Amino acid sequence: MEHPYTKFRPELEIVLQSKVDEFAIYEYTELTTDRLWEFLIMKKWAKPKENIHLYELVSDILSLRVSDIMTFQTVEHLKGPDWFSEEGMNDLQALLNPKKN
Repeated sequence: MEHPYTKFRPELEIVLQSKVDEFAIYEYTELTTDRLWEFLIMKKWAKPKENIHLYELVSDILSLRVSDIMTFQTVEHLKGPDWFSEEGMNDLQALLNPKKN
């Protein structure tokens, strides 16, 4: 299902790039506009508001700090794989039943 704010992505692209460039000044160069968008959709805008205005989304982006993104990425990394998803089950099976040569 598509996030309701996705329709604003084209207008927000310049703001996203501006924030990525700002973070690069602080030597946080791994961030891309796509990763920033993913953070916003998954964390900041996880519960979308109805009738949101573009200026509110711009404000959300411009108010982000490097620590917000780093904390989110750390938590996502620590969550690890979902062993009950199809991909996780394949990984688990490979781990428990290694192929013998």
